[in-house]
Amino acid sequence: MFGRGSQFHRFFNDPRWALAMVRATVLEAAHPQVGAALLDNSTFVAHPWRRLHNTLVSLQRMFGDDDDTRQREAARLNRLHARLNGTDARNRPYDAMDPQVRAWVVATLFESSVTMCRLSGQPLDQATMERLYSEFRAFYAVLGDDADHLPPTVREFWPYYDRTVEEELENTEALRIILYRLFDHLPAPPLLDKLPTTWAAGRALAGPVIGMITVASLPEPFRRRAGLPEIPGAQTVMQGAYTTAGLARFLPDGWFSTEGVVGLLFQTPDRSGSDDPRAAALTALQGRVKQAGALIRLLAPWPHQGDGEETAPERSADEFFTAVLDQTGDGYLDWPDLAAMARELSSRLDLDEPEETRLYNAYAAWWRELQAALDIDGDGRISRDEYAGAVPSLAGPALIRVAEVLFDATDTDGDQFIDAREYRALFREGFKRTMAGADTRYSRSAFVADFLSFMSGRRRSTAYDPLLAQA
Repeated sequence: MFGRGSQFHRFFNDPRWALAMVRATVLEAAHPQVGAALLDNSTFVAHPWRRLHNTLVSLQRMFGDDDDTRQREAARLNRLHARLNGTDARNRPYDAMDPQVRAWVVATLFESSVTMCRLSGQPLDQATMERLYSEFRAFYAVLGDDADHLPPTVREFWPYYDRTVEEELENTEALRIILYRLFDHLPAPPLLDKLPTTWAAGRALAGPVIGMITVASLPEPFRRRAGLPEIPGAQTVMQGAYTTAGLARFLPDGWFSTEGVVGLLFQTPDRSGSDDPRAAALTALQGRVKQAGALIRLLAPWPHQGDGEETAPERSADEFFTAVLDQTGDGYLDWPDLAAMARELSSRLDLDEPEETRLYNAYAAWWRELQAALDIDGDGRISRDEYAGAVPSLAGPALIRVAEVLFDATDTDGDQFIDAREYRALFREGFKRTMAGADTRYSRSAFVADFLSFMSGRRRSTAYDPLLAQA
């Protein structure tokens, strides 16, 4: 059911799968419980590329060859989901551990995979469809839920799917954000982060088209009930997009790799001293794209956004609040934002218990300290104005404790220094820091000082910006 011989693995490196996963995400967000959990806790608005990377890594672990890795990832996902619960705007409870909700998420992945094949003119035969469904049911079972929450056969799956679409899905706020805000305001991936004009021009063309394709591919009963617009020609464009992506089947094996594409998007061309051999090629590529951006501005004047300009080491309080503190992108600092930081750091370091809980607890203590110091109006969250009025309060004892716990989690061999391997695990980069007299090691005091400087002083950091501020 898992590994390189699985049907899922073949789809994972299929270009059509990108369209299918966007569609599946929209169907997930249309479920009231999933939509509420996304809205309250997810970083998909402010950090969509990071969220994409983490999702793909998780799927690779779950569907990979190694069963121990799969079981550890399932345990990590369960710990993550156990922390996501609350009530939505209509005071309805949501719980990310609800087995029926988790079953729906798996169902959308299966159904969207089947739909992508149908829309691209390559419908699955019955045997392949049944094989794929068995793999997704096995994936659901690994999470520890009773497999009976998903119908046992493909024949029984379709009535379950149609019933859920008809009776449970809604035009949620999370769905509207994905369709009408995310694509139109999608931040640049790390590769194009210093080419905002070029990215903005491409996004202005591609964003509305992606949204139109996604809406056109959704089940018609749901589109009608949710009041999603019917754009003339959308079905034709959608069909053409899936068909064109499907032509990748004629490419030689190995020419397209999802992991390779995502890895490229997360490269940055200016990583001096990086041990990644692609850095030099990307530097040259960036120069070419700068020229294209200049041509775009010449032909169609665009608000100047400073392609390739060096940024100052300081950032304004407002920029720091938006880029670093407000992880969920809702305009406020509250516990879900700090929980998102803990979640990202735990994922980077692949922490197990009890280290993961120690990190969450340290962030929880910092949140209590911040709330007591900065929440002037007592509404349970911190606004930009409240933050700007008391910035020094960020660097209290609880933040120091966060830095200490993070250092301990990163220093896996316990020698009180972070070496090249440990540094790379946290920051996804080569070890570029050489401490005087420390033989390329990162001491506890230096690590804590840098972390505090970044989190409280609003100074830019070549290490922490990609970790916590990058989209």
